[in-house]
Amino acid sequence: MTSLDEMVGVLKAAGEQTRLRLLALLERGDLSVKDLTIILNQSQPRISRHLKLLFETDLVERVPEGAWVYYRLSQDPVLRGLVAHLLSDLDVADSQMARDREKLHAVKAANAQAAQEYFQQNAGRWDEIRALHVSESAVEQAILELVGSQTFASLLDLGTGTGSILALLAGHCDYGLGLDSNPPMLSVARARLDQPHYQHLHVQQGDILDLAAHEGRYDLVSLHQVLHYLDDPLAAISEAAHVVAKKGRLLIVDFAPHEHEFLRKDHAHRRLGFSHEMMANWLDDAGFDGICVRDLEAAQNELSYERMPLTVSMWLAQKR
Repeated sequence: MTSLDEMVGVLKAAGEQTRLRLLALLERGDLSVKDLTIILNQSQPRISRHLKLLFETDLVERVPEGAWVYYRLSQDPVLRGLVAHLLSDLDVADSQMARDREKLHAVKAANAQAAQEYFQQNAGRWDEIRALHVSESAVEQAILELVGSQTFASLLDLGTGTGSILALLAGHCDYGLGLDSNPPMLSVARARLDQPHYQHLHVQQGDILDLAAHEGRYDLVSLHQVLHYLDDPLAAISEAAHVVAKKGRLLIVDFAPHEHEFLRKDHAHRRLGFSHEMMANWLDDAGFDGICVRDLEAAQNELSYERMPLTVSMWLAQKR
């Protein structure tokens, strides 16, 4: 329960135009301070002051990632419900709110375009780029151990890239489909899978945030090194949950939290890794249980100027 003084503080924090606009934007997903300054066309110090007030009253949460900080709405059900109630009474046709939504869409489109251009430029050497951490053979062996030896009917690999996960799990599934939005990536994947023993595997262009055509069909859905390119990883996990069959599994492979800022600039990363606590909360919210976790760290003799000491984390969960 919230005390009288606490409730007054919460209402005072929310009861200002810029802060209410911030809450409305964060209702649509995690955003960085940089994103919010662009959308609201206000200075970084001013935005930070407003966010500080919202943070001090627990209306928003801070998620530091290297030199960046992402903000999201409080996960507390009472406070989140209060925010939802306040925002539900706002006129969606209000000109200011409409402009904010338009700018939010533009910012997300620009971020997605930057990632798309990066993928197009690097499609031919994608597997080489992915080898900048723990050896790919160690990652693949750990994936096989997590998935287990028992075969299953269907696999959906989201953000399939060059089709490496499809090829790895070819012997474990009767049918496999890889989705990716990038045509050059799909061309590389098709070339890789153009072999007789891969005839049950297919790739096609698709949006991993819009899987309505695939709902509830797959025994295993995988997101291999995909989430750190997204502004809103939880949206991808929630969408993936819709296409996992009853008692099916979701496999996520990505980085543990790190501070390699150059990956944002040089490799289009949006998020600098994910903690186990964060991922557990997301998976629980998306309707998954029985989370199995594994971390892979590069051995010291594997590290060089080309190989970064990044920890690869894996999460395997079953649909509730």
